[in-house]
Amino acid sequence: MRSSPLALTVLSLLHMQPLHPYGIQRLIKQWGKDQVVNVSQRTALYRTIDRLLDAGLISVRETERDQQYPERTVYEVTDAGRAAQRAWLREMLAEVRTEYPEFPAALSFVLMLTPAEAREVLAERADTVRASIEALDTTARHTAELALPRVTMLEDEYRRAVLAAELGWLDAVTGDLLSGTLTWDFDSLAALAQAES
Repeated sequence: MRSSPLALTVLSLLHMQPLHPYGIQRLIKQWGKDQVVNVSQRTALYRTIDRLLDAGLISVRETERDQQYPERTVYEVTDAGRAAQRAWLREMLAEVRTEYPEFPAALSFVLMLTPAEAREVLAERADTVRASIEALDTTARHTAELALPRVTMLEDEYRRAVLAAELGWLDAVTGDLLSGTLTWDFDSLAALAQAES
């Protein structure tokens, strides 16, 4: 089975204690891991659990029956799952992988907008990034009040550093667009592309 952020998260949570899928999803959200792992669709979690089960990385511990809730299957990590979790974690931390996020893909075609439009949308993004940084700072202050160990929030530290770097870049580019030091003419670029084809 190939690693994935969600599979790593499920194995890590089950490494701490046996859980049913709802409990896994609840902990992911309570611990803020939904900011770094996509669990927006419950079906993705259930598919991941099925894949881990088929691969022998987790097993069914028990099925809980309670009149207040539907039947719940509780899963636990296997020895093979513990080994896979450690291997995946080491690999994900050590290796740099090529990822294909939306923003760089959109930037590669920003020339389809006018410089004024580009400045407008990039300034809008900068505002969103600023708000994200403020939210992370609020979380960090709350974490400090709880006296949680720093290791529990390293992903937020990393996200803040990345967002701060992005904000600096966005401010520089929007400044260049505003001053006119970064500009383009779509018709000239399209003619250049036709000449090269």
